[in-house]
Amino acid sequence: MIEMRVAGIAIDAITKSPIVMLKDSSDRRALPIYIGQDQAKAIISALEKQAPPRPLTHDLIVNLLEGWNMKLEKIIIHSLQDNTFYAILSVRQGEAKKEIDARPSDAIAIALRTGSPIWVMEEVVADASIPVDRDADEEERRAFRDFVANIRPEDFTQRRGYKTGPDS
Repeated sequence: MIEMRVAGIAIDAITKSPIVMLKDSSDRRALPIYIGQDQAKAIISALEKQAPPRPLTHDLIVNLLEGWNMKLEKIIIHSLQDNTFYAILSVRQGEAKKEIDARPSDAIAIALRTGSPIWVMEEVVADASIPVDRDADEEERRAFRDFVANIRPEDFTQRRGYKTGPDS
């Protein structure tokens, strides 16, 4: 799993739909997730630390968690099927732990309100993320190609303490 953070909300230029942008810690990959207008407002209000005069749905869920001494340990965006992302809330109450199905947008809105980490399965990142830093990606590919091009069989045997040659 890869821990990600909310980088912000963007608007699709063609459809005018909101997109929540998640980024990894190195700012090398971004994961765009299309969401609804209401979820975008909920995420923005959490990012801006706005407190509504009365609890909205995500605030109500946080209040329920706190009222029952439950902790949102993390959210996990675990799969992508037919262009739909799936997530869970990983909740703990004492020794009991539950995973609750949730839309990623709702899970993110709740995670932001509770300060809980956002995790994404590596397969989802591999399938749906977009590169942010193409120069760093190319530099990494070049370094790996150089490494592979210059590796010799002796490099493996010497590291493990094996000796090769006439004295072995």
